[in-house]
Amino acid sequence: MLWILLLSLLLLTGLLLASRKWIWWKASLMSLLLVLLSSWWLINKLSGDGLNAATLYHLGADMEGAGVADFKGYIAAYIALLLVSLLPLALVRVQRWRRIEHGKAVFGGFIAMWLVAVLVSPLYSDGQRLYQQTRPVDYSVIAPEYRVPQQALAKPRNIVWIYGESLERTYLDASTFPDLMPNLNRLAGQALDVRGLVSAEGGGWTIAGLVSSMCGVPLTTAKDDENSMGRMGSFLPEAVCLGDYLKQQGYTNHYMGGANGQFAGKGQFLATHGFDAVDDLAWFKQQKVARSHFSPWGVHDDVLLDKAYDRFVQLSKQGQPFMLTTLTMDTHHPAGHLPSACKRTRYQSEYGNIGMLNALKCTDGLISKLVDRIQASPYGDDTLIVIASDHLAMPNDLSHILAKQKRENLLLFLGKDIAPRQLATTAGSTLDSGATLLSLIQPNINAIGFGRSLLDPKRTDSASAAALRDNGKDYPRYLAFSRSLWLGDKTRQLRIDDDNQVVIGLQHVQPPVLLEYDKQFDLKSVYLENTSKQFDLADPANTLAYVDRCTAFEDGSADGDWCAMLVNRDKGIKLYRDDALRDGFAVDGPLEPFSGPRPSIRQAHMITQKGRRTRAGQYMLQFVAKQSPDRGFWIEAVSSQRKVVVAQQWVQPDAEGRISVPFGLDHEVDDLEIRAWLNHAEKLAVDNVALVPSRRGNRG
Repeated sequence: MLWILLLSLLLLTGLLLASRKWIWWKASLMSLLLVLLSSWWLINKLSGDGLNAATLYHLGADMEGAGVADFKGYIAAYIALLLVSLLPLALVRVQRWRRIEHGKAVFGGFIAMWLVAVLVSPLYSDGQRLYQQTRPVDYSVIAPEYRVPQQALAKPRNIVWIYGESLERTYLDASTFPDLMPNLNRLAGQALDVRGLVSAEGGGWTIAGLVSSMCGVPLTTAKDDENSMGRMGSFLPEAVCLGDYLKQQGYTNHYMGGANGQFAGKGQFLATHGFDAVDDLAWFKQQKVARSHFSPWGVHDDVLLDKAYDRFVQLSKQGQPFMLTTLTMDTHHPAGHLPSACKRTRYQSEYGNIGMLNALKCTDGLISKLVDRIQASPYGDDTLIVIASDHLAMPNDLSHILAKQKRENLLLFLGKDIAPRQLATTAGSTLDSGATLLSLIQPNINAIGFGRSLLDPKRTDSASAAALRDNGKDYPRYLAFSRSLWLGDKTRQLRIDDDNQVVIGLQHVQPPVLLEYDKQFDLKSVYLENTSKQFDLADPANTLAYVDRCTAFEDGSADGDWCAMLVNRDKGIKLYRDDALRDGFAVDGPLEPFSGPRPSIRQAHMITQKGRRTRAGQYMLQFVAKQSPDRGFWIEAVSSQRKVVVAQQWVQPDAEGRISVPFGLDHEVDDLEIRAWLNHAEKLAVDNVALVPSRRGNRG
């Protein structure tokens, strides 16, 4: 397909220059296509699989903690591609080309070729794939396959689960990478070594790998809003994961990882599902670890795994069963990192001095050292050790070699009573890892979530088999079921809790939030970004519930209270105020009729970039609006993490765009912020924001 795409782009260039008829339209469409292709290139470099579920997830999850510095080469190349993408707009000015007169025919040919280019590009195929994965489907037929272990553990065993970042089993192939991982190969010979393990859709990046292996479900975001992660109060609250079950059995669960736990919601997932301690980058900084032991992603693996052993000994001495989980980081794509313990480590190969190979060689030694120390300790016989990749390797400096291999995840189980052998699986994925672990501890437990023990000769097909069968035709049912785990089923009753969060089923969500219900009042979509725009664009046949400050709906609300507006298909409307919203209301209740168009809703737009400490006193807020709405709008000062409105005023800029808002503070405010309330079509751009004391001796 690549050569067809390149040919299409060449033909588009010729048709662009062939006629000046609608030339700006042609240039704009071609530049748009090139920008989209450039963006796809960058996404593919990061994900290794084009535009996929991981892309959507990370767009919505907290990106704090990502090692952006590792990708500066890709980012620079992307910027260059974006500049090239603007060339069609420059070619419009070329005058020396001979142009034919049949402009309409040329334009028609251009549009046809543009569509061909889109259809043969990865944009179309990836879009089709995402649609198939996220389209509404009836998951009731597979819901009975979801299993929650109920049996008690007769003889609990301590568990140490070591996730190796991108550490797929392919690297253990001595014919391709001779002597790269001798220590892990030694351990594989002593372990139950699972072969042929794949990553199903929704399991191919770090947090998804953790969710798949521990919960037995693929990771998908909340319904129809990939930008929801940071404002969801809990992570898959209706899922029962390994940490939840072990907690019920008297275990304590500890996690140690060198990266920022906020990245991709990892810390939130663990805290939601039974982990007593989540020690991440912030914890290591508190331990006064020297700066030389940190990479752009966090603390290096030599420090991490030494601390993990110390924690193992500490927990073992307490005499209570535990699961200790750790996640390495130095083999992160694209080139890996070398910690201080491995500064002299070099892997000699026919491929040359490749940083990722050096990092893998180092990780082989560090992980095996931890395992050997655990096994040699007085507590080794009571411990089951798991060594697993979180997912297959992302694009890195070895991708051209891996592409020629049979790719498989790493999954080793080591323990006193576990006989060494290889376990081949033809329909197994990381979804089955947790269930297999449980069956090693308690043989009559063979499932968790959609995961099935790979040791069970009578195991029934579930998500893993569906992902590999008929090109995954039935797999979207499992993805849809997993989406339902974010909210639960009881979503027709809404209320605001004491923490000013909207309670939707099992989930607590920070407003503003827009909920869209279908004709049967089943929750269809949850919108947490661009909510006022989504309200205007929503299907008028559905019922909408919008929760925000009352200022979003009314001109005279200056108290900062919460309101909810309910609008249905029959042009019924009702505004629930703070008291009623705290008591809760049903979205399928009766509404009052209204005439005319659906009301437009305002949304808060921040004017100040961050909150500032401001002392008590009288102030004048002054700024100049370079661009402002044609009509008046609300400006307000907000304190205490935007929970208290200090002052609010309806303003209209003068001819020069100047705005002045007087207000007073009767106490010091730690985080004073200034915001405007506008509908989604209105714009406000300001300069020179100043908070001026209106009396001598007053300071902000």
